[in-house]
Amino acid sequence: MLGFLFLILTVLGYIVFLRIYARFPFILLGPGIAVPLCLIGLLSALQFNYQQYMQFNQILVWMIGPATVAFAMPIYQYRSILIRHWISIGLGVILGMCAGVLSAYALAHYFAFDQTLTLSLMTRSISTPFAMELASQINASVELAILFTMLTGIAAVLLADLSFSWLRLNHHIAQGAALGNAGHGLATVKAFLHHADQGVAACLCMILSGILMVFLGPYFILMLI
Repeated sequence: MLGFLFLILTVLGYIVFLRIYARFPFILLGPGIAVPLCLIGLLSALQFNYQQYMQFNQILVWMIGPATVAFAMPIYQYRSILIRHWISIGLGVILGMCAGVLSAYALAHYFAFDQTLTLSLMTRSISTPFAMELASQINASVELAILFTMLTGIAAVLLADLSFSWLRLNHHIAQGAALGNAGHGLATVKAFLHHADQGVAACLCMILSGILMVFLGPYFILMLI
């Protein structure tokens, strides 16, 4: 019963914070950040573990797949932009995949994580549907892969503007490629709010990096372990 209540709270929380964010566009009030933080606090207070929460929220996880595919529609609409910048975007996808896996491996090695935790962490830099598939291929924890992916997306949204300012990165395509690679779905939404070109680049990088990781990621990851 409590698990079903969390499902309702997740959906209602998203609707409520979506309206709040429309009136007060402060980044921490965005539903992609505010709702997970509220749920984490509530789960901890009620001592309701993550596995139990996921058991009752599989339908929401399943819906992420069609939502990710829907991001492909703007790619076709703005395909002329992508044709002009295909080299930059292609290199960004490949380098982004390598950076994501290697940084996760270095972090796991530094903190002496066990193999399951390490493998799960190494799936974090692609969107959730792709991360789930990759996790199942390399015998990682699908639940942890979802968690790490969401946390990575939240971190990317929070740190993106500061990072772009520090790097003096002002080109919309470059910003979009960085957001799509590093923050996948959540960051792609942020990119579309900034500029259409930025959103399209983020979209393409998110989808291509996911496909690349599903096909090549298992070999790359298992070479490191």
